[in-house]
Amino acid sequence: MARQLERRKLGNTGMTPCVLSLGCAWFGSNKSSDRETVEGVRRAIELGYDFVDTSAGYGESERRVGLALEGGWRERIYLETKVGTHPEHRGDYSAKTTRWSVENSLRLLKTEFLDSVLIHDPEDIEVPLAPGHCLDELLRLKDAGVIGHIGLGVRQHEFHRRAIETGHIEIVLTYLDYTLLDQSVARTTLPLAREKGVGIILGSVFGMGLLGGREPDLKSPRPKGYLAHAMWQWCRDKGVDIHHLAMQFCLAAPIDGLVMPGPYNRRQVEEAYEAATADVPPEIWQAFAAEFGVGL
Repeated sequence: MARQLERRKLGNTGMTPCVLSLGCAWFGSNKSSDRETVEGVRRAIELGYDFVDTSAGYGESERRVGLALEGGWRERIYLETKVGTHPEHRGDYSAKTTRWSVENSLRLLKTEFLDSVLIHDPEDIEVPLAPGHCLDELLRLKDAGVIGHIGLGVRQHEFHRRAIETGHIEIVLTYLDYTLLDQSVARTTLPLAREKGVGIILGSVFGMGLLGGREPDLKSPRPKGYLAHAMWQWCRDKGVDIHHLAMQFCLAAPIDGLVMPGPYNRRQVEEAYEAATADVPPEIWQAFAAEFGVGL
């Protein structure tokens, strides 16, 4: 029997989306197109994904997502974007540019309201948090009813901690550090977020492709590449889809939050849904954990 996807609270935001959310970074790339984005986003919503994440820094993503959400689709989802990585103002976390970025995102996404906005990939966390800068401007926009919630999307765990300490960050998007290959964020950000009521979004659940189902290329191995290959080979020998294990491991994470794959067409949207809902027998997880020390 296929698994059922649950709805989860996203920290203390009051939002309760489907645990499987839609990351739209690759929809903005040259791997996708206007048509493929519209088809992919709408198919995701049909399947039950109802939290859509994009960014000014993801190429054509915001514009294409805006096209996909026309005709009543916007009303069916929570919509999130980010500030700080627009290609014309990358790294500018001033109040003026923060407001400009939000207004530009509203225009491209064809909406009057954003459910959440994340401070995106700062090189120094103190810059956007400084008085009169990005965070303060987002708080003003929240007070004005333009955005619903404020968060942070960045990899560094220390940045997560510092942002959460402000008391104003409601969501943290972390990536690559809670997968079958690496669970380091479970020792840092996750327990702090649970304590403070901060919602967590887990990105890059397939390890930037290492756990996506294809044989990892070891000619130019990335970090964790050899481990990923060993896991892939084990799954192949056992007739198991590593894609399914990777997704379901993240779905079982100890978070008040969501799991966010990043497809670039309708087929990948459906594959992520299949990975989330496929039946993986407990004995497979037991054997995998015995081999690699990680499992459910």
